[in-house]
Amino acid sequence: MRISHDFDFDPEYGYSLEDLLQVGAPEEPEDFEAFWKAAYASALEIPLDHDVGPAVTPAENHDVYQVYYNSYQGERIGAWITVPKDVSELTCGVVVGHGYGGRDAPHYGLPVSSAVCIFPCARGFHLSASLKFPGNSAAHVVTGIESRERYSHLGSVVDYWLAASVLLELYPQVAGRLYYHGGSFGGGIGAMLLPWDPRFSKAYLNVPSFGNHPLRVTLPCRGSGDAVTRYYKDGHPEVLEVLRYFDAAIAARHIEIPVFVAAALFDPAVPPPGQFAVYNALSGHKELYLRQAAHFELEGNGEDDRAIAARLRRFFAD
Repeated sequence: MRISHDFDFDPEYGYSLEDLLQVGAPEEPEDFEAFWKAAYASALEIPLDHDVGPAVTPAENHDVYQVYYNSYQGERIGAWITVPKDVSELTCGVVVGHGYGGRDAPHYGLPVSSAVCIFPCARGFHLSASLKFPGNSAAHVVTGIESRERYSHLGSVVDYWLAASVLLELYPQVAGRLYYHGGSFGGGIGAMLLPWDPRFSKAYLNVPSFGNHPLRVTLPCRGSGDAVTRYYKDGHPEVLEVLRYFDAAIAARHIEIPVFVAAALFDPAVPPPGQFAVYNALSGHKELYLRQAAHFELEGNGEDDRAIAARLRRFFAD
């Protein structure tokens, strides 16, 4: 089915499904694994100093709390925690990543009804508003991009690792059944954080971003990808050296836990070849759902969402 649109480029990029399933990951830096293992070890040494209070807006079927905690580079990160009221036992915990628009509230439609969930706002966004990190994707994605140690994506990964730490300190009974759930920005950041954190046992990555940066900068798109491409073409070719450390497809090679991926065939914001680069690179148990489209209003999107939700209920229940 051809999707009608008014973009001045093809959001399918001329790739068939067979082509997409052949997209690979770039060669990784020799110290890629060492860099990330050191980052994880350093992150866990940060004193959380977490502060929990009731949320401003309560929910009918959940107890909702706001929590703030310390993170990398002195940032104070905010998150929501949701606890279902109608279950006798919390069976698992979920760290829920957001898209590159941030989030202004938690949501309650996750496929595990007996889960305690934490919804962190990555540095710069909403509860984690910052003087150093902007709250819009085009600016956030290039903040600190000249250095792997200062890049916003390293900080965002740490923000999510420490969200897991907060959840496990508050609800230690879910240790061993900690899951990750994130899409777009949260899908790409999830791929980066999962290989190095043994506390996670399953993950869902929805239309994951940041896969195969050398290919991404050749593909026209909207959103954060366009901001990186413009930065790259505006006299900063060296940025690809930094981005080698923040390539979700390279990181995906190191993920060993089961991962469910929803990847789109049509996407003007996160080019499908980059999404499939992440999926293809996964070396452990993996499952794939093909979305018709993402980051685009289409009549069939709701059908895809319902089908994914049903698949995820089974995936996380196994």
